[in-house]
Amino acid sequence: MRRGVLVRLVAVGLAVAAVTLAVAVFVPWLPKPASKQADRIDFVFWFVTAISVAIFALVVAVILYSVVRFRAGPDDDSDGAPIHGNTGLEIAWTAVPAVLVTVIAAVSAVALAQNEHVPKNHLRVNVTAQQFAWSFAYPKYRGLTVSELRLPLDETVLLKMHSLDVIHSFWVPQFGQKQDLVPGITTQLVITPKRLGTYSIVCTELCGEGHALMRSVAIVMRPAAFTAWVTAQQQAVAKANQAPAGGGAGLAAFNNNGCAACHTYKPAGSTGTTGPDLDNLPADAKRAGQPLGAFVRASIVDPNAYIEKGYQPNIMPSTFKSLPKQQLDALVQFLTGTQK
Repeated sequence: MRRGVLVRLVAVGLAVAAVTLAVAVFVPWLPKPASKQADRIDFVFWFVTAISVAIFALVVAVILYSVVRFRAGPDDDSDGAPIHGNTGLEIAWTAVPAVLVTVIAAVSAVALAQNEHVPKNHLRVNVTAQQFAWSFAYPKYRGLTVSELRLPLDETVLLKMHSLDVIHSFWVPQFGQKQDLVPGITTQLVITPKRLGTYSIVCTELCGEGHALMRSVAIVMRPAAFTAWVTAQQQAVAKANQAPAGGGAGLAAFNNNGCAACHTYKPAGSTGTTGPDLDNLPADAKRAGQPLGAFVRASIVDPNAYIEKGYQPNIMPSTFKSLPKQQLDALVQFLTGTQK
């Protein structure tokens, strides 16, 4: 190949690579990483992107040069000259992709192994998904259960996840990982938060009519703030245990069944907006023409029996009718005993 041809090919290739890299780098394709695992995933992404850009630039340069250099005239109907395959070129375009694929596989395997590694000292959180809410339990802190995931900064957290009904999928875009929750199977995810903030948790598996509403948040806190939050939550539970109206059993049932994710209820400290405000239960029961206790119990076991104005049917699942009687009684008492 003549030097002039080579120079033109290189120039076209560099121009194509520059444009492609600009699109790859300056368009915010990925969210800003908030975990060490996301950093590794992003590294693999950009490693593969760099290889892809180089190959794309080479192929486009050769195509553009060929289109310009070897184009036929408008009235040229002749056949091209006979050619013979280039053995060296065929070996190169077979061997080079094989090497690149092997390297990409090795880099990906290392990143995956590092992301799945669970150090000896870690925090475990049990994640429960159900139509259509998340709940998070901390075994280390006497089973503290909440509807928002709180994580200490720079501490590795092991999420042990399961579903109570259908397939759900846990995803925090800034954490860079996604994991399905399958009924009958416990799956897990390792997260080491590296950036303070509040991040959306979404279900990415179509799980029913309320799928789009199955949201929560992951809040990354400084270790001291996380410890203070745990202490405050434990004190609230202890206070509930000493109080009437369902006490700690009712509060535990409220949190463990994901009620806090969808409803606002001041005694539980919940601020969900997917479902009606439970602080207004007496007024709701009056509009339904039922005694408060009977209304609350019926609304739990048969959510479509009465639909509050402004809300849609079939969003709250009917699976709560299978709650053990003792747990259901405690939940009803908790929801009615604090109402005035």
